[in-house]
Amino acid sequence: MQDIAIIEAPSVLGLWPSGVQDLPTALLDAGLADHPGVVRAGRVEPPAYDARRDPDTGILNPVGIAQYSVRLADAVGGVLGTGHFPLVLGGDCSILLGNLLALRRRGRYGLLFLDGHTDFYQPSADPAGEAASMELALATGRGPRLLTDLEGRGPLLRDEDAVAFGFRDSAESAKDGMQPLPPQLHAIGIDDVRAAGAAAAARHAVDRLTDGPSAGYWVHLDVDVLDDAIMPAVDYRIPGGLTWPELEDVLRTALADERAVGLDVTIFNPRRDPEGRIAARLTECLRRGLSARATRES
Repeated sequence: MQDIAIIEAPSVLGLWPSGVQDLPTALLDAGLADHPGVVRAGRVEPPAYDARRDPDTGILNPVGIAQYSVRLADAVGGVLGTGHFPLVLGGDCSILLGNLLALRRRGRYGLLFLDGHTDFYQPSADPAGEAASMELALATGRGPRLLTDLEGRGPLLRDEDAVAFGFRDSAESAKDGMQPLPPQLHAIGIDDVRAAGAAAAARHAVDRLTDGPSAGYWVHLDVDVLDDAIMPAVDYRIPGGLTWPELEDVLRTALADERAVGLDVTIFNPRRDPEGRIAARLTECLRRGLSARATRES
């Protein structure tokens, strides 16, 4: 792990204050920053949480998320400007908007979206109005303008510049009436990952993201992409998922490429891990994945 700058982003504006806001502290306490070359680049505190669903957008905390995304983008952009690799510790998945806004300010970038869910809901279909269930849709310009046109820049991400990887919620999302993934957004579900092997599937995803005009890609990690049997410390549980070795293979493959420009980690809930064992294992997994950066720089 070299030249990594950790930003704490403990926002739960897109979910609820369930404990996910404690993710940064739990992973830092587990030693994530205790390596040469790793620096701590600050903490971006969210505005106050409002549990009322906004009547105009149908989303919880839309104004707060918009404001927070700009502030987080400033922090991520500052890290990128120093030549460091930003490692953003959420919080819920709505922090992805701030990370992508930082890249959108710089040009055209892609996204490797590692998540047990596709998070492509429209507000009318999401039971709770949580932006953490619709951040991929919002990032590609689908949803209320307040969150799809940040700083007047339009969609943060083009459909063809995104790969959804490892999801296993197709039956659930279809039942809820979620809008379908667009045909140009490349989808590699958990069955496809297993058929190809995790490393090969990740290589295919990276090839897809780098075979075009984008300047690089961000990696988003929602820890519920992991098998529920080994990652029960999440709020929306779903059976199945990646093993620890599979996730390590995916991260190493994704982060070994020089065009990977940043990583965020979301949704881990330390309150569901009172002894800290899962936090320790997640920290180890992240270290192993991030070690690929040292290999590429050696």
